[in-house]
Amino acid sequence: MFTTALAQRENTQLGELPLDLFAAIQSLKKELNAVILAHYYQEPDIQDIADFIGDSLQLARAAEKTNADVIVFAGVHFMAETAKILNPDKLVLLPDLDAGCSLADSCPPDEFAAFKAAHPDHLVVSYINCSADIKAMSDIICTSSNAVKIVQQIPKEQPIIFAPDRNLGRYVMEQTGRDLVLWQGSCVVHETFSEKKIVQLKIAHPEAEAIAHPECESSVLRHASFIGSTAALLKYCQSSPTKEFIVATEPGIIHQMQKLAPDKRFIPAPPMNNCACNECPFMRLNTLEKLYWAMKNRTPEITMSEDIRLAALRPMQRMLEMSV
Repeated sequence: MFTTALAQRENTQLGELPLDLFAAIQSLKKELNAVILAHYYQEPDIQDIADFIGDSLQLARAAEKTNADVIVFAGVHFMAETAKILNPDKLVLLPDLDAGCSLADSCPPDEFAAFKAAHPDHLVVSYINCSADIKAMSDIICTSSNAVKIVQQIPKEQPIIFAPDRNLGRYVMEQTGRDLVLWQGSCVVHETFSEKKIVQLKIAHPEAEAIAHPECESSVLRHASFIGSTAALLKYCQSSPTKEFIVATEPGIIHQMQKLAPDKRFIPAPPMNNCACNECPFMRLNTLEKLYWAMKNRTPEITMSEDIRLAALRPMQRMLEMSV
């Protein structure tokens, strides 16, 4: 887990790093009474030092239940905002404030407010991958784990706006038979997978199962034998008798897949171009070094106005109540 190269890396602006970052982070965690929450898409070192690893729903639940005084959120900005919404009196740290989200950015608050005003009789169900401002304009929040379940609980006569991910919204429509009004947002990572290359991989690996996140394009989903949230994909590959999987989601999850199913092979679904664009550039902004400095200096801190926090809290609470 610890390497000499890692020990020698330094941040020239903040000072010299300790020789053993893992031990230093563990010491700071005790000093601060901190908990480290990490998404499955984080780099392996961060996953290995985290107290809790999960998808958006699991992390929201963990944030709601923690007794720690400090939450160090190794994920992207909207996830750390979610932790602050649920824990206004705790210090919430994000290793890199630039760790945003292309999907959240695709739904500007002013434009969404106008979109919502054009559909005044609609209930707003928003995917958790959105800013606190969008959450504050929503009636219910959902994640990819519970989106279908939540929409199924809403009376059929009630019209619904689903935001911001059009691909997840389209998948929910197919699963529920509901006609949703979709905001046309998307995730750059999940839109980059190549249908042609996945088909080629299936031909080259005829025994492999393709599994995919519902944020992927429908052209990719139709080749998947299982579609589910990040946590659901992880659970499925453990329980399936299949020994080889083509994984159409951010490849950070493969670290956990390999740990939990070491006898199986996991092949990351390739992007359209010969690049690393199937990796989320925002998730990868967080590093073990930045996590250490965030804890050492108690910054960058997530803050928001109390009005926005309270408005965003209500739909978050509805999600947690409807996901029991």
